[in-house]
Amino acid sequence: VQLQASGGGLVQAGGSLRLSCAASGRTFSTYVMGWFRQAPGKEREFVADISGIAASTYADSVKGRFTISRDGAKNTVFLQMNSLEPEDTALYYCAARTVFDVNYKYWGQGTQVTVSS
Repeated sequence: VQLQASGGGLVQAGGSLRLSCAASGRTFSTYVMGWFRQAPGKEREFVADISGIAASTYADSVKGRFTISRDGAKNTVFLQMNSLEPEDTALYYCAARTVFDVNYKYWGQGTQVTVSS
């Protein structure tokens, strides 16, 4: 599986961005897709994930502001980010795993999100 993330950019606090992650492969619908982020000087952290049946989970820090979704026809997963805060500034990565994997096996290259105050 190859993942290509896009959609990052510079936005003011309170603004919105939508990240996209395009996946290769014909078994996209069977993968759990996740978004992670890493801020400078910090460890990478979980943001959200979505299963093949569209069950989603979120980090507490983004609940109510971010929404993860997937489009099987386009092999793409999205992360709609609203009410952005400077603390959301980070390099955002998409990742994929099968339901049998404990850890994510496939990672995209990351897309930078910068939120100015």
